[in-house]
Formats: sequence, structure tokens, C-alpha cells
Amino acid sequence: MAARNRMPPWHEHVRLPNGREVLIRPIRPEDAEPMRAAFPLLKPDEVRQRFLHPIKELGAAQIEQLVRPDPRRDFALVAAEPLPPGEALVGAVARVSIEPNGKDAEFAILVSHYVNGMGLGRRMMRKLVRWARGRKVQRIYGDVLEGNLPMQTLASALGFRREAGSEAGLVRMVLDLPPPRPKLPRTPLAPTA
Repeated sequence: MAARNRMPPWHEHVRLPNGREVLIRPIRPEDAEPMRAAFPLLKPDEVRQRFLHPIKELGAAQIEQLVRPDPRRDFALVAAEPLPPGEALVGAVARVSIEPNGKDAEFAILVSHYVNGMGLGRRMMRKLVRWARGRKVQRIYGDVLEGNLPMQTLASALGFRREAGSEAGLVRMVLDLPPPRPKLPRTPLAPTA
């Protein structure tokens, strides 16, 4: 009976503090149209904090790249209504992408003001870090606007440290991922007398 109720990998039902239910799950190609339709509902500051500059709409190429991540180097999640992909309104998107060196990965998160401050960013960031660890990434980072204190606070709470950004006005939040400890061989217990 328990196996029937099991969620697919990387899926999680979440009841938000406001009572709304969302499903955190891997992004799907069917999410393209709902994301395109919802983009104009974002506040200009939300867009600027995620994309680091103002944009009016997501282009077809941007959406296509987002909804079809390369499974070898990219991982993207959405927090959406618990409806089938393509019908569900998407309230948050989180992505991590491994750089060609295989050691570093860059993250980005966008949580809409409709569900902001309810713990989704934290849950999604933990999943990005877990995925990166599984790919043996050594460092995960994200460039954040200096004024984006909520993202800096969230990252700091999860162990990220603050570094100088690559451009003026940016802060780089970095988390070093230690390599997994080697498993020690198990030795049989000696019989006790």
C-alpha cells in the first residue's frame, strides 16, 4: 500500500503556510506555455533580481533552454500547482548548471511574490545542492544583486559564504561541497566470551 503512494524522484507535495498546496518537481517541456503566460505577472524587481537586469518577456530560446535541461549538466525544478504539467501555474523555478570543468555549478532561483517567504526557496535550494553533490560537484555558486538581501540571507542560512561578485553591484554566494567520505570496509565482529 505504501508503494502506491510513493512520489517519483525529486517530487514533493508541500502545503504552504497560507494553506495553498504546491508540487515541487522537475521542470517539463509542457511548462513552457504556463511560464510564458505567467512571466508578465512578475514584478519588475523580481525579474531584475533573477536575471540581473530588466527584461519584458522570456524569449522562445530562453524558455526552451529552461524547460529542456541537459540531464548530464543541468537540473531544474518548479514549484507549481498540483495539476498536470502544461495546466499548472508555476510559482517558482530553480536551476543549477554544471560548468564545463565539472567541478563548479551555478544556481539561480526565482520565487514569485505570490508564494515568496513561505520556505519554497529553501526547499528548492536544498534539492539543487543535493543534486550537485550527487554529480560530485565541488562548488556551487550564484551571482546575486547586492540589494537582494533575502537571497543572501537564505544562502547564508544554508552555509553559503559571500564573495566579491564578478561585476559591480553583484555578490557571489558560494558553497563548497566536500567530497563524500570513503566508506570503510566492514569488519566482522569478534565473538564475545
